[in-house]
Amino acid sequence: MAEFNTVSLEKILFLDIETAPQCPAFADLSPEAQTLWGKKSQRLADHDQTAEELYNRAGIYSEFGKIICISVGVLKTIDGILTLRVKSFASDDERRLLLEFNQMVTRYFNSPDHYLCGHNGKEFDFPYIARRSLVHGLSIPQCLDTRGMKPWEVRHFDTLELWRFGDYKSYTSLELLTHIFGIPTPKDDISGDQVGHVYWVEKDLPRIATYCQKDVVALVQLFLRFRNVPLVADSEISYA
Repeated sequence: MAEFNTVSLEKILFLDIETAPQCPAFADLSPEAQTLWGKKSQRLADHDQTAEELYNRAGIYSEFGKIICISVGVLKTIDGILTLRVKSFASDDERRLLLEFNQMVTRYFNSPDHYLCGHNGKEFDFPYIARRSLVHGLSIPQCLDTRGMKPWEVRHFDTLELWRFGDYKSYTSLELLTHIFGIPTPKDDISGDQVGHVYWVEKDLPRIATYCQKDVVALVQLFLRFRNVPLVADSEISYA
């Protein structure tokens, strides 16, 4: 990926999503959806866990989950100083959230010289956004619609893939990478497996948005470390 070392940092949209099960509880699903979740969740089962017991993990699947927050980050050099602007699209209304996000991407980050970047974004964030957009009858931004594209035509960076250097034996979390690179951890409040509870039980979407924004900041700083350039100073990070 030769472009990694040469693409302008200002041409990259860094993003992270948070998802939750579509319903508060397994019992709220229709009988048909309960049956389908039972089949889908079999791969998650540990010993004799039931589909109901596994439903708290439904958010990881775009067929049974929904996006409740997308946070994005954009780098810009001002008077020779690298700055980071972070913004969140958070809503209980997934269609509205996706519409606003897709419109922003189409307007500002949809040319051939723009890139998206996420941690495990190629396997999770990017396809999840595209699939849920389709579910809601929304147009997929060109930079996310990779159907029929050749690998070298896809303008996506993935810090998980960049760290692997071709080694696919295991998954390395963003939390672990921030630890070994001395970057402040984004997991100082909640973790991904707690998002569904915070959303449906505590009903604290702003807390989830803050958590998502921390992930984006950590993602940006990790990318900069991979490029061997100075990190963005805390004083140069702003939030919309």
